[in-house]
Amino acid sequence: MERYFGLAEKGSSVRTEVIAGITTFLTMAYIIFVNPDILSTTGMDRDAVFVATCLAAALGSLIMGMWANWPIGMAPGMGLNAFFAFTVVGVMGFTWQQALGAVFISGMIFLFLSLTGIRRWLIAGIPASMRSAIAAGIGLFLAIIALQSSGIVVGNPATLVALGDLTATGTLLTICGFFLIVTLDALRVTGAILIGILVVTVAAIVLGVSQFSGVMSMPPSIAPTFLQMDLMGALTFGIFQVVLVMVLVEVFDATGTLIGVAKRAGLLTEGPTHKNKNLGRALMADSTAITAGALLGTSSTTAYVESASGVQAGGRTGLTAVVVGLLFLAAMFFAPLAGSVPAYATAPALLYVATLMVRELAEVSWDDVTEAAPSVLTAIAMPLTYSIANGLAFGFISYAVIKLLTGRAREVHAATWIIAALFVAKFALFGAH
Repeated sequence: MERYFGLAEKGSSVRTEVIAGITTFLTMAYIIFVNPDILSTTGMDRDAVFVATCLAAALGSLIMGMWANWPIGMAPGMGLNAFFAFTVVGVMGFTWQQALGAVFISGMIFLFLSLTGIRRWLIAGIPASMRSAIAAGIGLFLAIIALQSSGIVVGNPATLVALGDLTATGTLLTICGFFLIVTLDALRVTGAILIGILVVTVAAIVLGVSQFSGVMSMPPSIAPTFLQMDLMGALTFGIFQVVLVMVLVEVFDATGTLIGVAKRAGLLTEGPTHKNKNLGRALMADSTAITAGALLGTSSTTAYVESASGVQAGGRTGLTAVVVGLLFLAAMFFAPLAGSVPAYATAPALLYVATLMVRELAEVSWDDVTEAAPSVLTAIAMPLTYSIANGLAFGFISYAVIKLLTGRAREVHAATWIIAALFVAKFALFGAH
């Protein structure tokens, strides 16, 4: 391991890397409960999604660790799983098999963009304010899903939304769970989100809101989702928008996380090119994980910003990511526990992740209205139209138009013009869905 991972060269040790891997896993393990909860709303088998989530996270993390030698954990991403379930399947009417086909296609395109260097060009061409607004908007989208699934926010024919019954048992559990997660995280307790989910689950079982199905068993069958993607069905009316949004979010989310965590670990030199011999491998690793996830039966896999916790604990090499991958494999034996987790337990986790993502609005250039206005439109359109796609469209189109009307068109990078044009073409050809 010393020779393979270069532990001494990075100033690390096996013990430090193992501790860092366990730390990273505990901070991101909530996804094994949240992802099946979200994707099962499409009709997908919850147990199979649980296994697919664990396998995709394990495979992605192992590739990242063994090939790129970076201490970054991988798993199905928050935001894209919600887009998959609530927009692509729920609103646009695709079957979950077709949606998996779209994930696979987006993964292949993502792989091509990474191989050719276009991915870096796209990142360089998207305004920093827009990148921050996209992350915040996805956070707000997750927030409305959490508030709705917990009963805190309900539909109202007069005002569209209204406050729900805060005295309901499940709703109270969500509120208490959120406070618990925030408190634990503020006290720097490792695995705060995971602990919050488990505590609320136990409380829900005791109060009769959820049924106890056990803790451990042999992993359930992955057959209901394995290789079930419908590629030909995905290549139908409306797939253009789905793939465009998936690719864009994958580009911003995964690349931003990779670079941010790697810089914190001292793996990247400063500067626009981010020179590092393993950066290309890291970019390829997360691209490959997306296509593998689609084959297994889950939404897009991405690099997790929670990996920063492992870096903080001393992780500097791929051994950290390998430990994360092995722990995700071990997590497959906890399927009964995952089946006992109610929506009231995952909602506070969603809501807390949302609060972390909305912090990105601090990075918007508020003194420049040509930057601020498109950013606000991007962020608020996602929850209010219940679509990440619409938020991206509103943002990119308004950014280009406002810059053009104010005589600052030269400030707009070619990548932004192209993306804005693609969304205009989408609205013109396919309408608003």
